[in-house]
Amino acid sequence: MKFFSQCLILFIISSLLFMALIGSEYNIGPAAVFAEEPRYTCGMHPMIVVDEPGLCPICQMDLTPLKEGTGDQDGQVIIVDPATSQKMGIRTAVATSMPLIHTIHTVGLVAYEEPGQHAVNTKISGWVEELMVNQSGQPVTKGQPLLSLYSPELVASQNELLIAVKNLKEIESKNLSDVKQDARDLLSAARRRLELWDISKSQIERLESSGHVQRALTLFSPTDGVVSKKLVRKGEYVKAGAELMEISNIDKVWVYADIYEDELPWVKVGQSAEVKFPFSSKPLPGVVSYFYPYLDPSSRTVKARIELENSGQILKPDMYADVTIHSKPSSSVVTVPVEAVLFSGLKERVFLALGEGKFEPRQVVTGLQDENGNIEIVSGLVAGDRVVTSAQFLLDSESKLREALQKMLNPEKPTSSEEEELEDLF
Repeated sequence: MKFFSQCLILFIISSLLFMALIGSEYNIGPAAVFAEEPRYTCGMHPMIVVDEPGLCPICQMDLTPLKEGTGDQDGQVIIVDPATSQKMGIRTAVATSMPLIHTIHTVGLVAYEEPGQHAVNTKISGWVEELMVNQSGQPVTKGQPLLSLYSPELVASQNELLIAVKNLKEIESKNLSDVKQDARDLLSAARRRLELWDISKSQIERLESSGHVQRALTLFSPTDGVVSKKLVRKGEYVKAGAELMEISNIDKVWVYADIYEDELPWVKVGQSAEVKFPFSSKPLPGVVSYFYPYLDPSSRTVKARIELENSGQILKPDMYADVTIHSKPSSSVVTVPVEAVLFSGLKERVFLALGEGKFEPRQVVTGLQDENGNIEIVSGLVAGDRVVTSAQFLLDSESKLREALQKMLNPEKPTSSEEEELEDLF
């Protein structure tokens, strides 16, 4: 703020020096704005007042006759002669009340459906004796054998089960009712231990009927899908709880679409979407099913999730896609063309066309912007107002210069902070 004030003061001093140098020829000066009988002036630089027609020494535009009463105009209203306005290329548009629509075009990435992913692990330590499925990406069906695991603990537990079965039979044959219940409890505990190690009831029944201990434990696929991860090799020793494989179902996939921060107000759950892939000219229809509540720090985007059916397994995880999300129309709001708004730091303003060559700066607050170049005006304008859409930068420069001159001609008592800035400047 201090640097800006210093620059503004230097600009005013430079302008005054410039006017002082050429003032004898063109009669330039702050007092000239309020001269009683001015002849010719510049529509863009009203401080230029001369007795004869000619060119403006600043912008080289034709000087125009000074209208009666111009010297009494408010410093915020700018008057431009029609001929000068035409040379400047000033165009206007009317503020309109209408709903805004925005279509988002972005990129997406295909991923596995998270509920369709299953980890294959073991609840007992041992050695991998055989891998029936030994390739990543290999399709499997539910219940298909994946690998066999040799475990001394498993062998010992099977022996304990067989001993418990034999013990119960002997007690029942001798009709020892006082210890029969204990033998049954012991057998039930041996069965329960094997069940907790994912030994099926059919395997336990087969073990009891055959009396032969199985050397290895066979692990089966929990679902239909493909092997998305294979983390074990034949002969490897694995500990209880270690993940050995991951089986993923790809009959349905998710597409993560990147939504940038300025587009967040337009995206809502339930909106229709189209996902297009390079191998097909026909986009697939989808719906935004979830909007993640956090930002991806690497891409600075929020992920919108779109679910797609993939029964033919044509879509592959990590494929790129072009995503189009159709937003719902907003409620009716006051809008103007976005080129009408001057964005300068914290402030936004437009120039109101008042008619008869008069233009007034107006501070506004903007909102949403649609895909057709229209921007919402939250406050500052009403429907029907006419605003400038081109050459407003020249009007803005003139407005700021007039504001500076008005402050110089009608000085206000500076605050303590402004006095300190002036002292630092000089």
